[in-house]
Amino acid sequence: MANICQHLTQITHVIPDTKHVCPECVALGDAWVHLRTCQECGHVGCCDDSKNKHATQHFHATQHPVIASAQPGKRWLWCYVDEQMVEY
Repeated sequence: MANICQHLTQITHVIPDTKHVCPECVALGDAWVHLRTCQECGHVGCCDDSKNKHATQHFHATQHPVIASAQPGKRWLWCYVDEQMVEY
């Protein structure tokens, strides 16, 4: 593969802070579509198809560039900085 995202080196072994909910949506009483896990700190937030887009909000607040799908069977990473998806 050409031009692999340079931010993949920032990935650490993370333990999601939750597995089955977007805590910020729960606090607001809102629903979500899919969950994403920050690959730097383990924060779990809802995807951009969700009303609140908490995973993207987390990136803007922290500048942690790489998320992964938290959906069972989905194996991909997304880099907000490079706007690049990497399947694994």
